[in-house]
Amino acid sequence: MADSSDGGRGVLIVGGAHGALALARSLGSRGVPVRFIANETLLPAWSRFVARVAGWPGPASTNAVPFLLEATRTHGLDGWLLVPGDDTAVRLVSQSHAALSAAYRLMLPPWEALQWACDKPLLYRRAREFGLAIPQTYAVASLDEAAKLEPRFPIVLKPHMGVGGGRFVKSKVVRADDRAAFLAAFRAAASEIGGEHVVVQELIAGGGESQFSYAALWRRGAPVAEFVARRARQYPIEFGFTSTYVEVVEDPGVVAAARPLLASIGHDGLVEVEFKRDARDGSFKLLDVNPRPWSWFGLARAAGVDLGAMLWDAAEGREVAPAAARPGTAWTYALRDAVAASQLILKDRLRATDYLASLARVRAEAAFALGDPLPGLIDPPATAWRVLTRRLLPRLASRLKEGPAAGTSPP
Repeated sequence: MADSSDGGRGVLIVGGAHGALALARSLGSRGVPVRFIANETLLPAWSRFVARVAGWPGPASTNAVPFLLEATRTHGLDGWLLVPGDDTAVRLVSQSHAALSAAYRLMLPPWEALQWACDKPLLYRRAREFGLAIPQTYAVASLDEAAKLEPRFPIVLKPHMGVGGGRFVKSKVVRADDRAAFLAAFRAAASEIGGEHVVVQELIAGGGESQFSYAALWRRGAPVAEFVARRARQYPIEFGFTSTYVEVVEDPGVVAAARPLLASIGHDGLVEVEFKRDARDGSFKLLDVNPRPWSWFGLARAAGVDLGAMLWDAAEGREVAPAAARPGTAWTYALRDAVAASQLILKDRLRATDYLASLARVRAEAAFALGDPLPGLIDPPATAWRVLTRRLLPRLASRLKEGPAAGTSPP
């Protein structure tokens, strides 16, 4: 457990939701002080291990870096470990590495290196240099180019990391099954973040059972601890906005694919690298790199590889003992997983008995924990509110704006 030998230092987490919550619990259970700042999702702030720092203007604000620097004085955070908890915070901290490292300890590469993992065009270029497979990606930067594109459907549209916080960015991925849907989606995305920040890719067939992740802690360009997990279920079930059931597996091919990429940027800190196995040739195709706590980060501690505790020990200069994750250990986002499983069962892609059996392997839940119950009680109504205000009501407003379809009468 952390004590006075740590000099009263702790960890400041900037942004994030379930992954940031899991990190805070890992640290707090060891007695490490944790502060949290965010201007949107405040779920981690409900944890008994967390003290919230109010007044954060958000990572897109021109006052973001001055706020963080001033916090070292007003909140006594000088020398604390600063951990970005979401994509926009990753970009902010990495791009402001020199200024922030004068006041905080950072375990994240500066943007000159990290952009090769976070900026998708650069990521895919680097992947090709190492012979890593990637989904077919189309070069589109404007609506005119999109109109001329002849892709093979279905396709997906994704934002670059940390480019704003509108509806498209929050959705993470949008599917288009035909030309009309693609142009409408691209137009909406481009109006929000600019066409040059929209990635257009083929949709690789298969659901969560085809998605694998390399999860690790790296220190100065080398892995300290690592394991592989499979996203067995997700929601939506075809291309997940969020994982709902993740389990530890053993797959050396995933490790072999991730290591050269991360070594090439001299990675430092937490990281998750996402792959999807293409049934057509069996290859692992690189999707994304997340150098921050990811949604199912709590699985690491439950499986015996406590990446949060290891992150703190590495930052403190202590030796990190080797650990191996227990295969079969699972994490779930229970409410959403019940929905995903129900859909899979209705499509005859999952047996009800297999779903129930899988729950016996769960050792960590996205929000609820017996020793820290409040976030788990807050999360369901908060999630329902977000779905209502960010998805259902905007869709309803759009339909009302369009008016009744031709040949129909108003209700």
